[in-house]
Amino acid sequence: MAPQAAAPVIVFDGICLLCSRWVNFLLKHDRAGRYHFAAMQSAYGRELLAAHGLNPDSPLSFLLVDEGRGYTDTRAIVRVLRGLGQRRWRWLGNVVGSVPRGISDPAYRFIARHRYRIFGQRRSCFVPTPEQRARFSP
Repeated sequence: MAPQAAAPVIVFDGICLLCSRWVNFLLKHDRAGRYHFAAMQSAYGRELLAAHGLNPDSPLSFLLVDEGRGYTDTRAIVRVLRGLGQRRWRWLGNVVGSVPRGISDPAYRFIARHRYRIFGQRRSCFVPTPEQRARFSP
């Protein structure tokens, strides 16, 4: 029997309100519990960012690590939405994926660069509930 692959990990900005809302959305809609999470402010999150060529002190994207491969920008969003398994999210992932990356990635990076100004930020890092804790890396 082949060894179980590690769960996909989403590295997110734990103080960004938009990013925290994205994580809450995924916790609600990822019924299979497929995705795990690491704040970019954690040692593990920083390690994953650096390993995939992103600056841990100023990433312009969240990072999805799935089967050892890193995905960023709209490629990551599309992969996550499709991975939720529900028809409406796969459909949305396909719609987002149909936008040329020359348009979608710069738009994503613009929002990422200005995320605090547009959406705000928390004073402290996102804290999962006790029920959610098993899906978060230290």
